[in-house]
Amino acid sequence: MPRIKYNNSDVALIARMMRAEAEGEGRLGMLMVGNVIVNRVKANCLDFEGLRSVPDVIYQVQGGNFSFEAVQKGNVFYNRARGVEKRLAKQVLNYWRQHPSKFALWYFNPYGECPSTWYGQPFTGQFKQHCYYEPQANTCASVYRW
Repeated sequence: MPRIKYNNSDVALIARMMRAEAEGEGRLGMLMVGNVIVNRVKANCLDFEGLRSVPDVIYQVQGGNFSFEAVQKGNVFYNRARGVEKRLAKQVLNYWRQHPSKFALWYFNPYGECPSTWYGQPFTGQFKQHCYYEPQANTCASVYRW
């Protein structure tokens, strides 16, 4: 049973985002970015309340800008999804979760060390250049459910 409902268009959209945000971090880095996207669809709390689909998450606007820099700047995001990223996207949608992105709702690539909190939420770990942050259980319990 998949973690969220999805269709082929969702697979391609997540695949494009994974590549645009983390291609330089290899397959594992791309899986972690994809996991954050799925977590945001599941969360329905904090900044992600009312987001019920992959496009809702990918194209979310906060403070006048898209939530994901890759959508804002274009770059690789607007290229066609490739087979390898589509396979990775399906893994994330169906079952894949791993620390530090397992329950993460945020990630970013800082110019220095990872801060201990991001948007008031605790740092859970780093993979290559990306820092991951998950919500406190009392602020977003839904992200901790399968």
